[in-house]
This record gives sequence, structure tokens and C-alpha cells, in this order.
Amino acid sequence: MNAPASVNIARLLYLLICEAAGAALAFSTKGNDALEIPIWAGLLGGLVVAAFFIFVEKLMEGFTLRGFSTATFGLLVGLFCAFLVTRVGLTEVLTSALNRQFEMDSGQVLSGPDIALTISLGISSLLYASFGFLGAVLALRSSHDDFAFILPYVRFRQDSSTGQPVVLDDDAIMDGRVSGVVRSGFLTGRLIVPRFVLDEIEVLANSPSAANRQRAERGLSALEKMREDKELKVSIEEARGVSTDETLNGRLLQTTQLLGARLMTTDENLSKVAKLRGVDVLNLNELSEALRPSVVVGEKFRLALVRTGKDEHQAVGYLADGTMIVVNHAVDKIGSTQDVLVISTLQTTSGLMVFAELAES
Repeated sequence: MNAPASVNIARLLYLLICEAAGAALAFSTKGNDALEIPIWAGLLGGLVVAAFFIFVEKLMEGFTLRGFSTATFGLLVGLFCAFLVTRVGLTEVLTSALNRQFEMDSGQVLSGPDIALTISLGISSLLYASFGFLGAVLALRSSHDDFAFILPYVRFRQDSSTGQPVVLDDDAIMDGRVSGVVRSGFLTGRLIVPRFVLDEIEVLANSPSAANRQRAERGLSALEKMREDKELKVSIEEARGVSTDETLNGRLLQTTQLLGARLMTTDENLSKVAKLRGVDVLNLNELSEALRPSVVVGEKFRLALVRTGKDEHQAVGYLADGTMIVVNHAVDKIGSTQDVLVISTLQTTSGLMVFAELAES
């Protein structure tokens, strides 16, 4: 059995308890000529009962406590709807209709308080069972963590363990670094992709521009892998309740505010607008910049020199984050690892350039 050892132990204890209960029941009838249960029958009965409930428990292997609470909520909603229906007199209407139909078919009238009560009770039971079943199933078909009910995007608040949800824009999805950030444990919460964002990526995938098609295909592939990853909680949500007259960025901000979520993007302009509107923003570029190791003048470290620089005497190496280090008078050291000393830095539009010299041994 693939179940955890603790579950198997619980099953074994339950089986033993059922067997003991069956034996006790058989012993209690011993000496009663009218109803005496043999010991073997008591043990067999206990075994049958235990097997039935263990079978039911096996069927519920994928049914978590969160799913149970969700189904319970849906059941209560369904029962409440059935209560409202029965209060408006629908049961009496159906009972009267059955009486009239029976009178037309047989020429007789159903009379007597017992018959009327039985019919009314049967119809009420049917309504309560049907509405309760529909409510539980509809709740289970919704998201187990935060499903919408009655109003679009009105959801149960996330508990502190799941974290605040994160809305992804098309740039963040096509960037490809989201799954690594979440899997590292530095970010928690359900990842939400609005349907209109997915539609935008699909449009880019059919774009005549080869660069756009490549980015969109990479984004769709990354999203597919994230949805298959059991460690990540990714859901694609319909954008109900969001104005269709807004731009893509406007709808993103509306969706994020309605969900009480954070917005993940790499778009600098969108980040600025979101902050002005009071939306929490997770900018992957800002995160990458924050994690970039700082290089200061006078710092000494070992560097692998891999190629020549712009000038004939220069050699070039790279840090782990891609920062280029230009080492003066080191062209004859290319292909080796040397101790270098930082003498100056230069911030350019393409990134940080660092100039160094070979350190004196």
C-alpha cells in the first residue's frame, strides 16, 4: 500500500476495533434463543463494515481538509437555497399538483393528513438533497483556495501561510524567471494569470515579428511548465468585473486591485503607474539589480580572463552575474585565472563596466 505508515496503522486499528465490536455484539446475544449471533458472524460483520469504510476512505485519498471545508460551505449554501424555496410554498404547490394529477388519472383524491405529510416530506427531502448536492459540487469545481461566489473576484481571504496572491503580466511570463523565484522560497502565494493576458501572449505568438513570436512561444512554454509543476499554484482567471474599455495595463491594475494582490512585471512604466495607484509591485529587474554583487574600487578578487579587450593590452573576464571586468595590461594572461584589483567603475546604458589591473603578488 502506498499510503503513509501512520494511515496504515490507523486503518489497522480501525479494523481491530470493528472486529472487537462485532465479537462483543455476538457475545451479548449468547444464550438468547430468539436472536443469537454466532461469533464467526460477528467477526465477519465487523470485517465487512471495516472494509466498506476503508474502501470509502481510499476513494477520498485526494480529498483534502480544505476540499472538505469547501464542500461543506457549498452544501450549506445549497441547503439555504432549498430552505428559501420551500418557504415560498413550492412544496404545497407540488403536492396540490400531484393530487390533481392523481384525481385525473384515477378519479380519486388523495386524502388524509398522513398521505399529504408523506408527499410534502418527500418533496422537501428531494429539494434539500438536490440543492445541497449542486452547492457542494459547484464549490468543489471552483478553486480550492479562493473561489469566487456571487460577485466576481469576491474571495475568501488568503491565510498567512499561503501568502498574498500575485498577478503576472505578459512581460513577467515571457521573462521566464518567475518559476525560479517562486521555487526558491523567496515568494509565496498563488500565481494568477488573467485570461486577457494569455490572449495577448497568443496574439504575439502569431505576430509577423520573429522576435515577438519567439518571446511569446517562450512565455507559453514557461507557463505550461509552471502549471505542470506541483510546487507552484498557478491559475488562469477570467477577467469578469474589469472594464473592457481600459488598456491592457489598465485592466491589469484593476484586476490586481480587485483581488487585493501584488503585480509582477518587468515593465518599468507599468511599475511606476502601479505604485502611483497604490498597487504593490514586484519588478523582476529590480530584484535582479538588488541581487547583483556590488563591486567597489580597491576590491581584490580572482577572475578568469577569457578574451581580449577593446585595446590590445586589455583582457576581459566576467563575474557570475555577467558583469564585464576589463583588466589592463593582461592580454598575455588570457586563458588563466588571476588576482585582479578594481581601479574604477563606469555605469553605462548596457550595464556596469569595471576596470581593473593585475594585483601584485
